[in-house]
Amino acid sequence: MKLYTTLETVLKTEPNYVTDDGNLKKWVVINKAQNYDAELLILLLENEELKKRYFKPIAGALVFDQNGFINFLEQKNYLNDSYTAYKNKVGLNIDGKYLKQRNEVSLVWPFKDCVLEGGQSREEDKREEIFFNETLAQDEITQLLEPKVLTNAKRYTINGIEFPSTGEPVPNSIREVPEGRGGFFNRNENGTITDNLIIKGNNLLALHSLKEEFAGKIKLIYIDPPYNTGNDGFKYNDSFTHSAWLTFMKNRLEIAKELLSDDGLIFVQMDSTRNSQIGTSELPYLNLLLDEVFERKNFIGNLHWKKKKQPSFLSRIAGIMECVLVYAKNESKIGKLSIETISDSNKPIINASNNISVISFKKGMRVKKEKIELIRKGVYTTRSMDIEYLDDVQIADGRTINDIRIKAQFRTSQKNIDEFLKNDLIFITTNLGLRRDVTEEEKGNSKAITDLLLDWGQNQDADDEIKKLFNINRNDKFSNPKPELLIHNIIKCCTEEDDIVLDYHLGSGTTCAVAHKMNRQYIGIEQIDEVVENVITYRLDKVINGEQGGISENVEWQGGGEFVYLELKKYNQNFVEQIQSAKDTKEVLEIWEQMKTKSFLNYNIDIQKQEQHLEDFKALTIAEQKQHLVELLDKNQLYVNLSSLNDKDFEVSAEDKKVTQDFYQIKK
Repeated sequence: MKLYTTLETVLKTEPNYVTDDGNLKKWVVINKAQNYDAELLILLLENEELKKRYFKPIAGALVFDQNGFINFLEQKNYLNDSYTAYKNKVGLNIDGKYLKQRNEVSLVWPFKDCVLEGGQSREEDKREEIFFNETLAQDEITQLLEPKVLTNAKRYTINGIEFPSTGEPVPNSIREVPEGRGGFFNRNENGTITDNLIIKGNNLLALHSLKEEFAGKIKLIYIDPPYNTGNDGFKYNDSFTHSAWLTFMKNRLEIAKELLSDDGLIFVQMDSTRNSQIGTSELPYLNLLLDEVFERKNFIGNLHWKKKKQPSFLSRIAGIMECVLVYAKNESKIGKLSIETISDSNKPIINASNNISVISFKKGMRVKKEKIELIRKGVYTTRSMDIEYLDDVQIADGRTINDIRIKAQFRTSQKNIDEFLKNDLIFITTNLGLRRDVTEEEKGNSKAITDLLLDWGQNQDADDEIKKLFNINRNDKFSNPKPELLIHNIIKCCTEEDDIVLDYHLGSGTTCAVAHKMNRQYIGIEQIDEVVENVITYRLDKVINGEQGGISENVEWQGGGEFVYLELKKYNQNFVEQIQSAKDTKEVLEIWEQMKTKSFLNYNIDIQKQEQHLEDFKALTIAEQKQHLVELLDKNQLYVNLSSLNDKDFEVSAEDKKVTQDFYQIKK
C-alpha cells in the first residue's frame, strides 16, 4: 500500500525507530505519537503526503491527528495488506480500540467505513468479498472507483444494430454508425449525451464511470435492489450478511446521490418480509441508511404498493405489500407529486355468479391476432373472461365495420354498466377484459399520489407481461418482476419528456422499457451476462419495434427510438478464460508467468511462497491447477481503468479507444 510504504520509508530514516534486522519499531513510534514527540512530528511534517494526511489546518495552525496516526499503525501490526482491519475482528470495538486494548465490548456496523465492490454475476455468488477500509485502503479505493474503459459498443435501432465507425473496411453485414453526428454518441447543446444507455458491468463501478458525464443531471432514480431475504440472490459469504448488505447499499446510494439533479428524486423498493437469515426485514435499516445518505430533511414519503391480490401464508404475517421509500436530493426543490393515474380500480371484476349482460360496442375497435384491442382508450384488464360473440366480426383495413355484440359476465350492477355505456366509457381491452375509463375532464385534473398504491399493477401483471414478451407459459426468468404500470406511474409523477431516468439494478429491464415508451432518456445497469444479453436487450429491441405489452396501449406506443449498448472492459477475466482453456500443465505455468507480471492477484497472495511450492503445484491434477490459479486472481479487478487506456498490457482495441474517448470527451 502506497501510504504505508511512504510512512515506513520516512520513519526508517530515524535510526532509533529501526530494529537491528531493519524492521520498524512500531511500539516506539506509537509511544512517541502518544506524547506528541517533537522529533516525530517534524519528521512527518517534512513529507508533504504525510503532512496532508495527518495534520489538519485549524485557525492558522497545524494540528496533529494523533488518533488517526496511532490507529493506522496499530491496525498495520497484524495486517500485511490493505484489507480492512475488521476482517479478523469483525465488529468488536469501542471508539476504534480493539478487544486487546479495551475491556468493553460493543457491536457496531463493522463495514460502515468500507467500500464493497460486490460482484453480482452468477460466478461470483458466495465469493469471499473484500471490504476496502476508507482509511487503510484509499489507494485501492481510488483505483477501484476510477472510470472504466468501455467496450463492445453498439446501437440498437428500428433498422437493426449499428456499430461504431472505425474508418476501416467492414463486411456488408455490419452497419456502421455514421460519423456525421460528430462521434458515436449524440449530445445536446450543453454537450451531455442524449442517448439511452444500457451498460453491462458491476453497478458500483458503472455508476462511478457515469459520474463525470451525468453528475447532477439525473431526474429520477428507481431501484429494486436485492432485499437480503435469504433467497433473493444476495449470497455473499459473510457471517455479517446484514452489515455486508448495508455496505453494499451505502456505497451505491452515495454515488447515486451525486448523479441526481438538484430537483431529483430516488425511489427505492423494499420488501417487509422477515429475513430468513437475520430474522428481520431490511426496510427499517434502509430507511435509516437513506436518512444518513440523503439527510432526514429530504425524506419525501413511504409508498405502500399492493403487490398481489392474495397474501402468502408462508410467513407468520401474510404479506401483500411492498414499500417504496422516496427521498429528494433537495426537498425544497420538490413540488406535489401528482399524476393522471392509469388505474384499474374502477374495472368490473368478472364473477360467473353475477348478472349476465349483453352490451353493444360502437365502431372504433379493431381486431388483431383474433383479439379485440382498444385503439383510443383503455389499458388494464382482468385475466380471464368467457365471452360469446353474438355478431360476426367483419374487418376492413384493420377496423370493424359493424357494431360488436358480446355476452359476458361481470361483478357489477346492470345500472353501472348502463351508466358506463351512456357515457361511452366501457371498453374491451387487450386480454378481453372489461374496464371503465376516465373522462376527458377527469384526465385533465391530475391528483397528488397517495401513499397507498392499490391500483398500480401487481406482480401477476408483471408475470403476464414477461410471459407474453418471451412467448412462454410460465415465468421462470424472474421471481419478483415489477409491472410496467407501477414504473409508469412513478416516472409520470416526477418527470417530463427527455428527463433522465436511471435504474442500476435493472433486472428484467422494466424501468428502461417503460421509460422508452414514455420518451424519457434512460440509463440501465446490469451485470449478469445472460440477463443483459437474453432479456434486457431482447426486450428493448422489441419495444423499439412496437411491442404492445404493458402500458403500450395507454401511451399509444407504436415503436421507434434507439439505445446504445456498452460494457465495462474486463481484464482479469481474460486470465480466467485462458486458464479454463489450458490443455496441460505447461500451458498453465505459462499463464502463471503472465499473471505474475500483468494480472491483479488477491491481496493475500505471497508470490515467493507460490514459487517455493511450485513442484507441489505441478503434482496437482490439471483441474486442481486451474482451480488454484483462478483463486489467486483478484475478482475485484476484473475491469480496465480509464488511466490504462493506452497501456499496451491491457490490449484496448482502436474501436474501444475511440468509443471510450468519445464517451469521456477525451481529446486525442
